[in-house]
Amino acid sequence: MLYPVTLPLSSPTPLATLHHTSSEIWELEMHSGFDNRLTTTFILNVLNVALDIVEKDWRASTKQAGAPGAFIISGKHDQTKFFSNGFDFDTVAGDTSFLPGVFNPFLARYLTFPIPTVAAMNGHAFAAGFLLALASDYRVMTSGRGWGCMNEIQFGAPLPASFAAVLDYKLSSPNLIRSAALEGTRFTAEDLHALGIVDVIAEDIIPAARSLAKLRAPLAKTGVWGLMKVGTSTPFHP
Repeated sequence: MLYPVTLPLSSPTPLATLHHTSSEIWELEMHSGFDNRLTTTFILNVLNVALDIVEKDWRASTKQAGAPGAFIISGKHDQTKFFSNGFDFDTVAGDTSFLPGVFNPFLARYLTFPIPTVAAMNGHAFAAGFLLALASDYRVMTSGRGWGCMNEIQFGAPLPASFAAVLDYKLSSPNLIRSAALEGTRFTAEDLHALGIVDVIAEDIIPAARSLAKLRAPLAKTGVWGLMKVGTSTPFHP
């Protein structure tokens, strides 16, 4: 595979770019509009395809010996406004096949991806965008810019069972889940770091995410990283 890879493949209007910045690190830079909405097209033709490419490349490198590996997902590198603003709610609200047929299968796969995953939250992460960050194994966030927020309560969208299950696993207490899901609290980077949700706060977020990814990449070498998560962090079945 020749990198960088623009996604969707062969599209005249790329929505993301997959970089392979070192032998063990892959990075998906989202640049879909100004806020990286998680549409059907984006999930099927960007997120799923990126995971396909990364997993194929990583597994090819493990044939002779166990190989390290890690995956970073971020918003567009040259901005600090949005990581992801979640679903295009008006589009998906009436599509009964979207959750069971599109988002939940992606989420289940991402939660158990075979190499460590790092969300570089270089801007706001709202609703499903925040869930995407929570579904990652590690989180790095820019100091003083951007919130993490499950704001569905503010626009009248009940939480799907898959969302509730991820929150139940990833957040540490009933009070924190109440604050996030029922009150729509806007958490700052400092809030999330104090709560143990964000691992690193950094001004220069992409290098910080790469450093964390490089540190954790060797954990993939034995080939059981994803299998361990199947037993410990798969909170739902799509």
